[in-house]
Amino acid sequence: MATEPRDVERIYSTHEVVAKLRRLADALEEEKPFRIQIAGERVRVPQRAQFSVEHERGDEEEEIEFQLKWPLESQADGGSDEESLV
Repeated sequence: MATEPRDVERIYSTHEVVAKLRRLADALEEEKPFRIQIAGERVRVPQRAQFSVEHERGDEEEEIEFQLKWPLESQADGGSDEESLV
């Protein structure tokens, strides 16, 4: 299934971030795939996604990104609607 390119950044409240991170941590710990909704779109993250942390420093700001990355063909392994929505 072809998908449109997407590059969005969404600001969430602290409460929303805590809830998403808690469910993400549970899914990672249990080595299970999960779904996350970002800016109105649900995304399925397979259990074999690679997790990284990135730190950037510029003249006027610093940034830390928690990143999950996987090849699109991983989507072909199916998925259940029973997976948790993060």
